[in-house]
Amino acid sequence: MAGYEFAREAAHMRSELNVLLMLMCFGDVIGVPVMPPTYALRLLPYIARDLDAWKRSVLRERHPLDKEEFDLIEM
Repeated sequence: MAGYEFAREAAHMRSELNVLLMLMCFGDVIGVPVMPPTYALRLLPYIARDLDAWKRSVLRERHPLDKEEFDLIEM
């Protein structure tokens, strides 16, 4: 149980970095042209199966307090 919080935080950081990478490479799919498409096309075969799930997660509506962590232990 001691390492659970560290593993959870590492998974959260990995998912945030993955979203950032996808945004840099395939931002033009959602309307944010960042990277030239020639480089993105080289990465497309590796990321094609995750592209739809990424679009759904990036474009969904969020509550303003979604990013806040309410930890009851640290009072």
